Amino acid sequence: MNLSRRSFVQRTLGLGVATALVRPSFAAKPAAANSTATGFKIFACDWTIQKSCNPEAFELAARIGLDGVQVDFGRVKESSAVLPLFDQALQEKILAASRQHGVAISSLALGVLNNIPYKSEAATEQWVLDSVGVMKRMGTRVCLLAFFSKGDLVDDPAGTAEVIRRLKKLAPRAEAAGIVYGLESWLKVPELERILDAVKSPALQVYYDVGNMQKVGEDVGAAIRRLGRERICEIHLKDYDDLYGKGSMNFPAVRSALDAIGYRGWLGIEGTKLPLGPEKSVRYDLDYLRPIFPKTI
Repeated sequence: MNLSRRSFVQRTLGLGVATALVRPSFAAKPAAANSTATGFKIFACDWTIQKSCNPEAFELAARIGLDGVQVDFGRVKESSAVLPLFDQALQEKILAASRQHGVAISSLALGVLNNIPYKSEAATEQWVLDSVGVMKRMGTRVCLLAFFSKGDLVDDPAGTAEVIRRLKKLAPRAEAAGIVYGLESWLKVPELERILDAVKSPALQVYYDVGNMQKVGEDVGAAIRRLGRERICEIHLKDYDDLYGKGSMNFPAVRSALDAIGYRGWLGIEGTKLPLGPEKSVRYDLDYLRPIFPKTI
């Protein structure tokens, strides 16, 4: 049964401290400059700090000063057809590391879909369906579905149609669990809107990566404003050219667009340039971002 957007948001409020929820008041209007309301939390992708699907990511994230880690489901090993994060023992280790180091699990990610596409492989449909249970056990609200490389949907109407079919099957389960799946792809806003409109579920949104979309020539600020708060579940901050503040991404303009739609919550560092090594580079990026995206506003 499909939920209304209001009912869906209310259900997500029970997911606990590991979630990245936005208060309803922010959806109504941007926060004023002198507001003391909650601002932004910043995470790093575990693959960016080279600790993919690894509890050690949380100790490193704590040293860097991050608020959270986005945890990938990992890659299939030769001896198994199951993704590492489906192992409940590993889930418990990651949860324990999160508690020990005071660093949240911001969200999960199915990056494996880049190489084993959701649009064509039977195993991936089941992985995504089964990920609902993992998200419930780990107390996470958002899971990224990746559509790059072999999973790319650009100029692939047949692949897109199959993805829509699968998402329609997934949506009721996600709604019942109060969780959201975010599409991250090379598709621009009009193509993404067609997918969202076809599925018609608040459990399907856009995982917006500012660097990716700048790379394909999208007006990032306009795209964020067009999608709005109800259709963006989480944000990746990225600069393909250099460390943050040295490259081409206008992060203050991103902040202005997020203010315009009332977005508050998680922002993720997915660094592509790590000239100082993962730890020092991500710390550099975090130090640059924090004044632009403060915890309190």
